[in-house]
Amino acid sequence: MPFWVSPPGPFYLSEDALDLQAYLSGKIELVNKGLKELLHGEEEYPQNLHRAMHYSLFAGGKRVRPVLVLASAEAVGGSPAEALNTACAFECIHTYSLIHDDLPAIDNDDMRRGRPTCHKAFGEAAAILAGDALLTAAFELVAATKTSDPAKVIKVIAELSKASGSVGMIGGQMVDIESEGADVPFPVLEYIHIHKTGELILAAVRCGAIMGGAGKTELESLSRYGKSIGLAFQIADDILDVEGSAAEMGKNTGGDEKKGKATYPALIGLDESRKRAEELVAIALKSLEGFDGKADPLRAIARYIVERRK
Repeated sequence: MPFWVSPPGPFYLSEDALDLQAYLSGKIELVNKGLKELLHGEEEYPQNLHRAMHYSLFAGGKRVRPVLVLASAEAVGGSPAEALNTACAFECIHTYSLIHDDLPAIDNDDMRRGRPTCHKAFGEAAAILAGDALLTAAFELVAATKTSDPAKVIKVIAELSKASGSVGMIGGQMVDIESEGADVPFPVLEYIHIHKTGELILAAVRCGAIMGGAGKTELESLSRYGKSIGLAFQIADDILDVEGSAAEMGKNTGGDEKKGKATYPALIGLDESRKRAEELVAIALKSLEGFDGKADPLRAIARYIVERRK
């Protein structure tokens, strides 16, 4: 059964509310700076490997996962600086997954973030190894975190490992591949979406909160928020693959239908998919009722997830 319940009323940003675009721009700049400082340079030997890593990592992108890490740390009164290594690690994991998803053996995509995919630009072998290197670099970054509480780092490594592995993102990707062209029941569709996309987004929220020093109640509330926006994000992606353009998305659209992917629009239609995404956002916002204005970025990001056009 789906985990959502009857939602509260709709949420609207007031005119004097947070400037989300300014907030996102500032955090993206912080993450990009951190990635450049923390990772090996693209001219470091072996250059072809590092260039392939940087090519995909700095090709643009929304940086939703690292921004959620930083915003969650702030929401519980923590320091974004202490959470930066963790934020950068999440972007490394996400980019690695995109590189591997695009490979001929999986989704066989030619475009990503408005440019040729990694394997088109550098060859399949370099793309595979670039993905591998970004995955392992993520844990190196987390382990190098400067903190007075090393126990938080261990918790983050455990969360990130589980969310990325066979019972998380990779497990969802496997079921997604196995379900292509098949008539899948709703629980399988939900499993794919929750695991392929939702688990890493949930982990980003939880890890940010952990690095920020969240208490048990705060972590539970933020976990409900993360679960809801994680599923809403993938539903929104499904909708955009139907309605969006290649220019907006930075990649070819309509691929889900061509490949026979299990998606929300394919199973329940566009209107119902939009309704489900909105319900999930409402649940996410309800989860933040116990937080003060420091959680406003999380509130705005929840709305952004279903209103974005790319």
